[in-house]
This record gives sequence, C-alpha cells and structure tokens, in this order.
Amino acid sequence: MPCENPLASRANFGKIVEYSKTLPTPHVIVDLELVRSYYERMSKACDYADIYFALKACPLNEIATMLNEMGSHFDIASRYELDQVLALGVDPSKIFYGNPIKKEEDVEYFWSKGVTTFASDCENDVLKIARVAQGANVYFRVLLPASDSADWPLSRKFGCHSDMVLHLIALAKENGLNPIGLSFHVGSQQRDVTVWDVALGMCADIFEKSPCRLSLIDMGGGLPARYVYETMALEEYAAIIRGYIKKHFPNASTRPRFVMEPGRSLVADSGVLASTVVEVARKGGDEDYRWVFLDTGKFNGMIETIDESIRYSSVCSCDMDCTHETSPVVLAGPTCDSMDIMYEKQKYPMPVDLKAGDRVYFLAAGAYTGSYASVNFNGFPPIKTYVFK
Repeated sequence: MPCENPLASRANFGKIVEYSKTLPTPHVIVDLELVRSYYERMSKACDYADIYFALKACPLNEIATMLNEMGSHFDIASRYELDQVLALGVDPSKIFYGNPIKKEEDVEYFWSKGVTTFASDCENDVLKIARVAQGANVYFRVLLPASDSADWPLSRKFGCHSDMVLHLIALAKENGLNPIGLSFHVGSQQRDVTVWDVALGMCADIFEKSPCRLSLIDMGGGLPARYVYETMALEEYAAIIRGYIKKHFPNASTRPRFVMEPGRSLVADSGVLASTVVEVARKGGDEDYRWVFLDTGKFNGMIETIDESIRYSSVCSCDMDCTHETSPVVLAGPTCDSMDIMYEKQKYPMPVDLKAGDRVYFLAAGAYTGSYASVNFNGFPPIKTYVFK
C-alpha cells in the first residue's frame, strides 16, 4: 500500500520547495521541527528506553545540538564524530562508542575524552580495550538469525553468536573490564516487529547464563521511516516491543536498562532531496520505456538505492498542482559509472511530459543521503544538506 509521507502533507512542504528553488541541485533540506516532533514522540512512546541518536544518519550540527538540548544521548562510531559532538557541548557520559571494530588508538582517544562505554564483539577487541581503558564498561553485540524482512539488512558484519558472547563476558571480567550488557540490531527499516521478540529472547537466555550480572540491553535501531510502502505507526511498534520486554524480562525490579539507537526513524521523514532532470532518453529496440537521468544518483545522495533497497516517494515540479499521467521509467544518476542506476528492476513512475530542467523532489530523504555521499567521484562534489527552520 502506498504510504503518504507526513512532510508532503504539511504546509512546510510548499515552503521547503520555495526555499529549494533558490539553491542549486542536488541538495537535501531537513525540516528541523519535524525532527524535534519525532524525538518527542519517540521519547513518549518508548519511555522504557534511553534514546541514543545514531549520529551517522544525519550528522548536522543543528540536529545534534537540538537533540542534546532535548536530553538525547549519542551513539558514536568514530573519533571524528566524537570530536564533533564534544565541540557542541555533549557530555561524554551521554556517549556510547558503538562501533564493535576499532583501532586501539581510537579506544584510547575516546577514553581520554571521558567516554567510558564501548561496544565489542571479538576477543582481540576486548583485549584492546583492556590495554588502554582499564575499568571501562563493555557491552557485546549479539548476532541475530538472518532475516529478509529489513529493507537494509545488517545481520552479518557485526555481532557474534551467543556462545562467543558468553566467552567474551568472562574474558572482559578477567581483564579488568566491566561487562554491563548486550546489544543487537534487527536491520535498518525493519518491517517485521517480531524480530525484536527473537532478539530479546536471545538476550534473556544470555542474561541467565552469564558468568556475571548484566544490566543493559541496547536494542539498536531498526524502527522504519515512511517511504513508499505503509508501515505501522511508531507508537504501535513501541507498544509491541514493550510487550516483548515484559515477556522476556517479567520481573520489573530486576529488569535491565534499555537503550534504543534511532537514526533513520528520527530524521528520514524530515528530509527532501531536490534534484534536476538532466535528460530524458529512449534507447529504441524492444525497450519502450524512458530513461530519466538526474543530477543526483548513487554517488551523491541515493546510495541506499543499491539493490533498489530503499524506495523513495517523489513529487515532480511539473506535477505540483495536478496529477499528470505517468509511465514507468528507469531512473539513473549523472556519473559515467554503469552502476549509477537507482531503479531499473522496479521501474519508477514519472509524468509522461517530464523533461530536462524539471525538478524531482524525493521525500523521506533525511537519513544517509548526505553522510553516505562520495567526495569527488567524476568531480561531482558531495551533496549539500541545508536546515529548514
């Protein structure tokens, strides 16, 4: 079922389009007040968990500053992100170093800056932390069963099986660290809420078998944004996950502290990516469809269209006031790389009178569009992100 993006129905969308007209494309515009409202909704609906914003999703100073003032914590993946949020006044006690694989000098750097809590998922990383951050808190990423219900799966690169987690807990304790808990990630844009049930059940089993008492479960991200297809409301997800927590940790007095690391679900819906049609072409032969080339593509804003994983809804400038007839097109980017095609298997509906110079606005584009962009491929600069206040 098609999903109506909340930004498109707001009065601000028209104002954002007018602002966009003053800027060269491609660019992303993020509605700061929509991020604020989503954080408020999440804090209320998920009041059983502390919110750690995954900065990588949209690392704008304006967003980080606002969320810090609203009480958010931060999930940080590199020393560069750390320097950014510390410069904005974020207290190190509100930061998790959530990257399980890291250099020893980076662990030491975080520790020197006052960050005391580190993710881990292998023996050498635990020993690395022990060498330069004695007494640090450590939590361990659990590898979940493979799932194809997430639009952007995250099941293989990080995490380890339960038996290895138990071994790492003991190893950390033996080497002067403070093993405090577990983390998992159900996959980004996860539509199947029952995956949280499986993950929390695995955590409960590890808690029961752990050689020392654990007190934290970091549930990572995964709550979906509203792209093309309908999803449950945030409040519905939150209520179901609350039920899973009570199911697997029924004793409220001994229930661990829970953490969530939203990124996409906080910022995606707030963003509009504006692009310009460079050309509309036909290839002849048996192909009766059009190719639409934009000045944005996989290398400058739309990397998450790899494997056509994330499907953005869109509005065209030629279609702002009325609904024009559409036909399916192949949507491609501006670079000379043949993989710079966003949608070919699932062709994209575009107005039949679309022409070079028209603008195409992609909705729910606030997450990962700017932070994933290449630096200089084919000489194209990284896509710029602007804040609408």
